[in-house]
Amino acid sequence: MRVTGKRVLVTGGAGFIGSHLVERLLKNGNDVTVLDNFNDFYDVGIKRENVAPFVVYPNFRLIEGDIRSPVDLQETFDGPPFDVVVHLAAMAGVRPSIAEPATYMDVNILGTQRLLDKLIPTADHTLMIFGSSSSVYGERVAERFSETDPTDRPLSPYAASKIAGEMVCHAFRNGTGLNVVALRFFTVYGPRQRPDLAIHKFCKLIDDGRPIEVYGDGNTLRDYTYVLDIVDGIERAMALHKPGFEVINLGRSEPVRLLDMIAEIELNLKKKARLVYKPMQTGDVSNTFAATDKARDLLGYAPSTDFADGIREFVAWYAGRKNFAPFTKLNHARYPNLFLIADRLG
Repeated sequence: MRVTGKRVLVTGGAGFIGSHLVERLLKNGNDVTVLDNFNDFYDVGIKRENVAPFVVYPNFRLIEGDIRSPVDLQETFDGPPFDVVVHLAAMAGVRPSIAEPATYMDVNILGTQRLLDKLIPTADHTLMIFGSSSSVYGERVAERFSETDPTDRPLSPYAASKIAGEMVCHAFRNGTGLNVVALRFFTVYGPRQRPDLAIHKFCKLIDDGRPIEVYGDGNTLRDYTYVLDIVDGIERAMALHKPGFEVINLGRSEPVRLLDMIAEIELNLKKKARLVYKPMQTGDVSNTFAATDKARDLLGYAPSTDFADGIREFVAWYAGRKNFAPFTKLNHARYPNLFLIADRLG
């Protein structure tokens, strides 16, 4: 599935999932605007590296700004209406949200509402793709997580902010007629993955010979989904014609045990992990398992990357950037394409 010739806004487009999506959309000839505030939740240099290759595209525009800022949003929406808005900008992470719940509510809920407000004039034209999360399901007894399952028992502020974001989108749809697809992502991994996420973090700890903290007995399950399969699902959702309001899971539907995930990283690094067992942490769930029937039926979604291949791709990317030096105004030679926007990124 290819989306071409669209005018697209990607919020959070310098991040992990966002940059992969932007790369795909630019190569397919779409006109892409990225709105990203380059916050320091993790090394800003990583996000700058992500967007560096895009500057050569004449159909690419980068705005360093905040989704909560009326001024930044005005700059973003200055021009012809967007055909699609893919809203990925958010404060991410279950555990950090427990320490800073107010920030998560402010960015993830208020920011979403302010973005939606800018779509009032083009509600009959623009399609909104909202990046949600499997965390909305909370702790489950049922094996598979279905879009019709209740989501009224979130275990973290992050999860609460994501289900609230879905509800804000639904209310906006009801009031304006905006077409919205909320995509619930299941444990995305692959090249460019954030360094705070388990696969990236564990890979570095194993490589450095440092111990890994395993929360629980190591038998928790996660429905790990390769990032390019997620991008494929997003692109397919972008091609829907007037979907109304839909909530769709994007996962692989093949959960992997935590200890098996660690073993796969060990195999590719050719190093053994040192494990330190800890109690389960507040906000964590024991398993995630996406029911993807709806994604298959509505989108033709069929993830094609098995876990072993995905980990091999991730470790190869990790090994290739071990000596990464973040972009700064002092090392333009490494990122010549960013010279033109250095003042905006510095």
